[in-house]
Amino acid sequence: MMGELLSGERLDELHRKGYHIIQKTDAFCFGMDAVLLADFANVSKKEKVLDMGTGTGIIPILMEARTEGGHFTGLEIQEDFAQMASRSVAMNGQEDRIKIVCGDIKEASAIFGTDSFDVVVSNPPYMVDDHGLKNPDQRKAIARHEVLCNLSDLLRETKKVLKNKGRFYMVHRTYRMAEIMHEMVACGLEPKRIRFVHPYVDKEPNIMLIEAMKGGKSRIKIEPPLIVYEKPGIYTDEIYDIYGYKREE
Repeated sequence: MMGELLSGERLDELHRKGYHIIQKTDAFCFGMDAVLLADFANVSKKEKVLDMGTGTGIIPILMEARTEGGHFTGLEIQEDFAQMASRSVAMNGQEDRIKIVCGDIKEASAIFGTDSFDVVVSNPPYMVDDHGLKNPDQRKAIARHEVLCNLSDLLRETKKVLKNKGRFYMVHRTYRMAEIMHEMVACGLEPKRIRFVHPYVDKEPNIMLIEAMKGGKSRIKIEPPLIVYEKPGIYTDEIYDIYGYKREE
């Protein structure tokens, strides 16, 4: 059942199990980073997953489609996005496995309790509040800048809601790598796995996917690089596979 779209909304196909997602044409829409994160995160059977700052709900919707996780929760502070994500979940018939909660990342442990999740994922705002030009659209500014929470808030609450040896998966910009690694280790989230994302094979990475473990030992694995474009306008086979697309001959 597709349901009715509200004014200014569109319906996008996700190429996974026939799922679709509702998005607003004039607001922040999900990008490749969220799709790559949903693919990078490992979730075992029956595990409970929390997506911090779920936005349109794209990450739990995709993770429910590709994993055997027991239950997925999306936390989103903007009420209109939370409601839209809930409608996408209902439209896809995922209500038994996905719940969208409207709330603040800074209060996640108060909302859900400590040691509540096996896995936490997040595609957080990349830019600090005073970095770069801020979009005058507040909804887009919140998605891109650390307006309502910062990296420290996210990591603090992630550690609280994760069970011991629970895993945290995040996508972020490589230029903040030193800060991210330092803050993770300082709060007890040990980096365990990193994959760098390069726009082209001969270009430096601009995105990184990182896995950390609560209470883990100090040992990190660097995975093979992920290359986005084979040539301008043409994705690599791996990107097509992650999206669930078939390459046009």
